[in-house]
Amino acid sequence: MSAIRLLVLGAVRQHGRAHGYQVRNDLEYWGAHEWSNAKPGSIYHALKQMAKQGLLHAHEIAPSTAGGPPRTEYEITEKGVEEYFGLLRESLTVHDQKMDMLSAGIGFIVDLKREEAVALLKERVRALEEWRTSVTEYYTPEEGPESLGHIGEIMNLWVHSADRGAEWTLGLIERIERGAYTFSGEGDGFVGVLADGEENPYATGVRHEGDRH
Repeated sequence: MSAIRLLVLGAVRQHGRAHGYQVRNDLEYWGAHEWSNAKPGSIYHALKQMAKQGLLHAHEIAPSTAGGPPRTEYEITEKGVEEYFGLLRESLTVHDQKMDMLSAGIGFIVDLKREEAVALLKERVRALEEWRTSVTEYYTPEEGPESLGHIGEIMNLWVHSADRGAEWTLGLIERIERGAYTFSGEGDGFVGVLADGEENPYATGVRHEGDRH
């Protein structure tokens, strides 16, 4: 799975139509450049690649009166929406993925119905518990990692991560079931995108006049 695909598709979908700098601005606003591979080059490459794959539709916008190349705006297609929700659901259930994919999924979780979000997170807990059971057939945490030599520390790390991951997920499920956050179909929710031209306080660089991607 690719976090950058989920992030870019989700950002474009939230805007309706967005150019590359808007998508980059949003992802930096969310801090995604710190916890994922959402760097400027990766973002622009993903936009162009997904346009070729039919997940996004590229609109060529007339150049500004100041000159320069035309700006491309992207709009998610029906195929792109299917890909987006497929990646989103997978990001919330697969237990052995990189943290950036889960983080991206949590960022868009409110695009789902509340009941589905809870069901997907419960599936993640079940997968974590199944994985832990399979590992503890060979390694029992109560015996301590020393029982396997220093290699036991690797098993100790993964079992500890699974336990904490399940604990955190159960806490999120509880908060959602208590009514936290606004999910799809429940009314106006949190606005997580910047308006075109709105200053991003977390931007990593200054926009140049020629940035028309």
